Formats: sequence, structure tokens, C-alpha cells
Amino acid sequence: MKLSIEQIKEITTGAVRFEETEKGLAFHRFTKEQSDWYARTSENFYIKSLSPAGVKLSFKTDSERLFLKLETVESVSRWYFSVDVFCDGKPVGYLDNIGEQTLPKKFAFLDQEDARFSQNPGIYFKDFSLGKGEKTVCVHLPWSTQVFLSEMEVDDGAFVEAVKPEKKALVFGDSITHGYDALRPSNRYPARLCEALGAEEVNKAIGGERFKPELAALKDNFTPDFITVAYGTNDWSGSEREVFKEDCKAFYKNLRDNYPGVKIFAITPVWRKDKDEDTACGPFKTAETFIREAVEDLENVTIVDGMELVPHDENFYGDLRLHPNDEGFRHYAENLYKIIKKEV
Repeated sequence: MKLSIEQIKEITTGAVRFEETEKGLAFHRFTKEQSDWYARTSENFYIKSLSPAGVKLSFKTDSERLFLKLETVESVSRWYFSVDVFCDGKPVGYLDNIGEQTLPKKFAFLDQEDARFSQNPGIYFKDFSLGKGEKTVCVHLPWSTQVFLSEMEVDDGAFVEAVKPEKKALVFGDSITHGYDALRPSNRYPARLCEALGAEEVNKAIGGERFKPELAALKDNFTPDFITVAYGTNDWSGSEREVFKEDCKAFYKNLRDNYPGVKIFAITPVWRKDKDEDTACGPFKTAETFIREAVEDLENVTIVDGMELVPHDENFYGDLRLHPNDEGFRHYAENLYKIIKKEV
């Protein structure tokens, strides 16, 4: 039984709108207004915004199989992608271009032309065995590529019922929050965190992004239960001091104006291998200082020390310097969960 477009929309979480195209159904995590703003201001960031980071298909069913067919279109500077399929909280398989090969520690920058790997973009399809009886299925869409879902099938006569979390989280950030460099989208820290907190993840992160007050001023059409913000590492490495300070303060002010009373967690940058260098902003500690100063007069904001989230060891990073790998993200999520669970 092939699911209709409306059935797929009903079981989707993390998307704020959809687009029906000749390639299939596209999932958008940015509102039309937010997407249009990126299209006007940065073609690079606009293309990255098209990846469905944080988008999931979540449903109960008694089907014994699930068939997925989709087309991927490159949207970020990474060669790999994965669609993760879980049944009752346990992985049952992946639709990906990674395969079973053992990857080197610095896997993030393997040449996309490497003949060992299927290419992204491309058309991919797979049948998954779900087992007998009623179960809850969760399909994590990729963070690292744009996706058009053309077919989704279950057994004839099977029921499909949407599963929606009770809470909703609005998640802002740069490449690390976007998902770089998790091999599996289910291992990104926002995915792990929101799963543990019983919250739907609505992800607004983009690789390379900095504090942009204009984005924070563009309100979504829902009120989140909590908000996380994790910028600063790119601001520190690429902005002037006064630009960083002013943009950071204006970002949080706009966010507070749009969502009064909603708890905000301001996460300072995590460890990076070049943290001992100085930039135009000064030493790395400056990023934390500017963020603390920006929120000190705002109510209901909790500072989270990012340096306490991921081990200070290159082996927990997919590029050995900046972006956590799957194990690094496990530490990030578990440590952040301990902080957030006390307040939401």
C-alpha cells in the first residue's frame, strides 16, 4: 500500500512546510519567509537550508515491511548521507551511500569521487523488514543532503497512525547543530536530546552560520516549549569584535521578543583544536564572554558551558578538529540533557 502525500505529511515531524515536486515530496524546516530571506542574502546558506535536518517520519503500524524511494540532491559540503530507520527504538537498517566499510578517523573529507562509495546526489530505494505485530517506526531523514521522497509503502491493509511528541523544541545553531559530522542523522546531538526529552526538533541550524538577528526576528507559527541556541565558533573565527557583540545581543533580544516566557538555553562554543589561537575577536574564551554579556539582562535564559559538553580530544571529531563525530555527539547530547531536563 503506497502512502499518499497527505499521509506522509501527517506522520512528519520537524518540517514547517512541504513542497510537492516532480522528484517527490520535499520537507522544509524553514518557513517561506525565512527561506526567502536566506535566498536574498546568501545562496550558499539557502542551499544548505534545504536539507531536512531534524525531520522525521514517526508512526505506529502493524506492517511487516517498509519501502522507501527517494532522490538526494547535494546541499552541504559532505559526501555522505543516511536515512535511519528505527523500530521500537532500535535500528533496523539504513538507506545510505556509506555501506559497511570501515572509514578512516578523518572521514569527513573523503573525496566524493572515491569509487568505493555510491554518489550523492542519486536515486536510492530499499525495503526494510519491521517484524510482526504493532510497533512504532521512526525514519530519520538526512542532515547532509536535500531529499525528495517519491515512494513510501507498507503492507496492504496495514494501519499507519502518526506519533507526535508532546513538546516542541526550536533549535538554532551552526554546522555542529546542523549535524556535521554525524554519519547517522539519528546521532546528531539535537536528535538525541529531543528524543530523550520527548520533544519534536525543529532545526534552524546551517553550517557556517553566525548570529544573525534578522533570522531571530522571523517568527515561526508555533510557540516552542524551549529553545536552544549554539552559535559563536564561526563568529569568533570570522567576525570583528564589535560585530560579534552587537549581532549576538540583537539575536537574543529578537528571540526573546518573539517568544516571551519560553526557556532559552544559550550554549557557548564546544572545544575546537585551534582554540589556543587568537582571532580578530581575541582568545577563544572571548566567545563565551560575549554570549554571557548578551543575555545577562534577559529573563529565562540559561547559559550552558559548551566546553563541558564534548571531550577535548580530536578522536571525538569527524574532521579531527571542529565537528563532533557520532561518539562526540553522544557526549554532547547526554551532558546537555542533564542540564535541560531540570528546567523543561
